[in-house]
Amino acid sequence: MAWILFGAFILLLIVGVPIAFSVAGAAGVAMFVGVGPQQGMKLISRMFESTNSFSLIAVPFFILAGDLLAKGKLSKMLVEFCESFLGWVRGGLSIVSVLAGMFFAAISGSGAATTAAVGATLVPELKKRGYEVDSAAALVAAAGTIGVVIPPSVPMVLYAVISGQVSVTNLFAHGFVPGIIMGLILIVIALVQAYRRHYPKGVAFNIKNVARTFLKAIPALLMPVIILVGIFSGIFTPSEAACVAVVYAIIVSKLIYRDLTWKELFRIMAGSGRTSAVIMIIIACSGPFGWALANWRIPEAISAAVLGVSSNKYVIMGLISVIILIAGVFMETSSAIIILTPVFLPLVRLLGVSDLHFGILFVVGIAIGMITPPVAINLFVASGITGLPIERISKSVVPYLIGLVAVFLAIVFVPLLVPGLL
Repeated sequence: MAWILFGAFILLLIVGVPIAFSVAGAAGVAMFVGVGPQQGMKLISRMFESTNSFSLIAVPFFILAGDLLAKGKLSKMLVEFCESFLGWVRGGLSIVSVLAGMFFAAISGSGAATTAAVGATLVPELKKRGYEVDSAAALVAAAGTIGVVIPPSVPMVLYAVISGQVSVTNLFAHGFVPGIIMGLILIVIALVQAYRRHYPKGVAFNIKNVARTFLKAIPALLMPVIILVGIFSGIFTPSEAACVAVVYAIIVSKLIYRDLTWKELFRIMAGSGRTSAVIMIIIACSGPFGWALANWRIPEAISAAVLGVSSNKYVIMGLISVIILIAGVFMETSSAIIILTPVFLPLVRLLGVSDLHFGILFVVGIAIGMITPPVAINLFVASGITGLPIERISKSVVPYLIGLVAVFLAIVFVPLLVPGLL
């Protein structure tokens, strides 16, 4: 039955059917052939059941919060504050780009939204100060990968729902250290390039300027504080936090910065709705696929086959890591997590790897796919901002890609880097 399921899936992809409908179609074929027309007719009900989760409420609201952030003055105020105390360093604006990406990651939960917010604000300024545009675009795109690692994170929400064994809050709590490590490696690479290319220093350090930009940025800086403190203190759940983030972003944009008209707000909501709909369709279509995997014990069969090749934990985790990185090259983040989580979880559990550890490494690994063509959403966003062809940005992103892969492998094989994973 596994051959029918995966064969139908691959065939549908080859003929050009979108991945979500390929997943549902393959499951429908397998259900119809394997258990008969009566079970095959339950395809729609299983699609509904897969979206019937309170935790998934967080997905559209975090997406909307990220879009509001990218379109308003929140991003500009954060960037000005970061630059006020780091701009004096050679290549300081590169550091600002990464730090801004980390700030936005703590608000948006989306790599594309983080790239858009940082890129729209910083890329023109980087170009103006003599930075190579393709390198600047590559750095912003690489920093955008942190958007799904530092909480809140939409992929972490999806993984928690699918695994059913680890809470969203626990995943969020362990996303900070990997995100910070990713940021640090990007900063080191950016500074090396800044000194090699003799990038200019920014404005001299001025405590008055720092204080002025800090006061302007307070409403923006409070946003991640409210979200994360609220979640980890138990005041509200991650799903409720997403709603709070949206309300706070609208209040700040409308009443404090006053940079958002009602017309623009409705336009942003419509765009966020379309993005959310795509993700929810993928989740719905994955429901029957996951049922088919479980019903015919396909993950267990895969686990037995892999363990037959090697029983060495590190060899198998190395193979899984390669598959995750390859999946990120060809699949959108949400699709990869939804499809591969039920396949790999039984295997990694047999190896003694916790659901929490696997969830963190999976999110970090699949995030790298955001800057690896052909399905490199962050590169496409950066290309749209700069007008550069994606091929040119892809060449400049290679040093950052190597650094992020090194961080990923470190998290896979040295989980002690992230306290609490074991």
